[in-house]
Amino acid sequence: MFHPPKIERRAVLKGIAGAALALPPLEAMGSEVNDNPPKRFCALYTANGMSLPKNSHGIDQWSWFPTREEQGSFVFGESTVPLSPFREHLSFMGGLYHENGVKADPHTCSDMWLTGAPLHDSTRETYNTVGLDQIVAQHTKQHCRQPSLVLSIDAGVGFLSRTGTISYDMQGRPLPAENNPRRVFDRLFRVDQASLQTQREKLRARIKLVDAVLESSRTFNQQLGQADRRKMDQYLASLNEIESRLIASEKWIDIPIKQQDHSHLNLDVNSEDDPREYYRNMFDLISLAFDADITRSVAFMLNREDGMGISDAFPLKLGLSKTHHQLSHAGDKDGQLNFAKYDLFLSQQLAGFMESLQQYRDADGTLLDNTIVLYGSGASTTHWSKNLPTLVAGGTNMGLKHGKYWRDGETRMSNLYLSIMRSMGIQSDSFADSTGVLNDAIFSRA
Repeated sequence: MFHPPKIERRAVLKGIAGAALALPPLEAMGSEVNDNPPKRFCALYTANGMSLPKNSHGIDQWSWFPTREEQGSFVFGESTVPLSPFREHLSFMGGLYHENGVKADPHTCSDMWLTGAPLHDSTRETYNTVGLDQIVAQHTKQHCRQPSLVLSIDAGVGFLSRTGTISYDMQGRPLPAENNPRRVFDRLFRVDQASLQTQREKLRARIKLVDAVLESSRTFNQQLGQADRRKMDQYLASLNEIESRLIASEKWIDIPIKQQDHSHLNLDVNSEDDPREYYRNMFDLISLAFDADITRSVAFMLNREDGMGISDAFPLKLGLSKTHHQLSHAGDKDGQLNFAKYDLFLSQQLAGFMESLQQYRDADGTLLDNTIVLYGSGASTTHWSKNLPTLVAGGTNMGLKHGKYWRDGETRMSNLYLSIMRSMGIQSDSFADSTGVLNDAIFSRA
């Protein structure tokens, strides 16, 4: 019986002048490709909590968390109604909190949102621990050009308790975020064919340098005391990570990026322009990166805590009464209503992102079906560390069953994170201070 040859997953068609196009997933590539579509993760963080008005205000319909049901299903509030077309693709998660968040300075809530680390413990040798997005990156990096994409409304890392990034590496160090759409685009998609050989030579030189440092450090390490040796171990671990990324970069140099239409992007928009246009382009870049399988792990900090950064003035640009941080502290009815209207704006941006993810397809469904989107904040209202506003979307091909407002009393956020990891096929017994996966929740494969 004739058996057609198996086509490699990264096969290309070469045309005029050596130009190459990546092929879509084909049956001839075998079950490895078609039975194992990409599993992606995207964490979206907004600072200062959400509007959860007091009952005495009489505006319960503007609560970010649903406040009523009809025919056994939750009813979207006014601030989340743009998400209603995606009811079967999302769930609200109530009662979540970080055990360590209750003990820490409330301004560190963004530092620990993806890590759950005991930041209140001053005796720790390292400030933070690894974030969920970087755990995902470690398990997916062999499949894509870039292990992760770290974005923020403000570039860089910020500083402790006023962080400008929500992403922390395997040693708990903050990873610098990018906020400029053009620089993000260039990093993701810009490949200068003429300089490929130069890139290759530079990469090989850097790999040799790292190899030499690693080799010489082994002798040097033997001369150190215990405390210095631990520091050197962290340094060497960092070098090993750098080396693995350099080797991965060389592997991808000759593989063409999937051909896409980028004409809808406005790469000249920046965070000081119209917030709608800025967020739309950043979310479109994430969707394109997922579609081209350039990365499978993204962390995007939409706003910063405590009035930090350019986004604090976004509500004013939208015609609301106060800055984002001021609105989060508003205790009056009008202030809480304006706060909720900013939540509405953010819901519109999230809905646009989910719509974008539905427009791109994998072999077995849409990008949204194969992407778990985590959206939320590190505080509920006025720096309160309980009942953290949390929404999980997508991932139906990873066993997620949506359309729920789930709550089971007070529940550790790290249990949610462990459930996400298990759904993505990351077999771990724990994450941070988790006590197990969520029971009777939205995860059928946790």
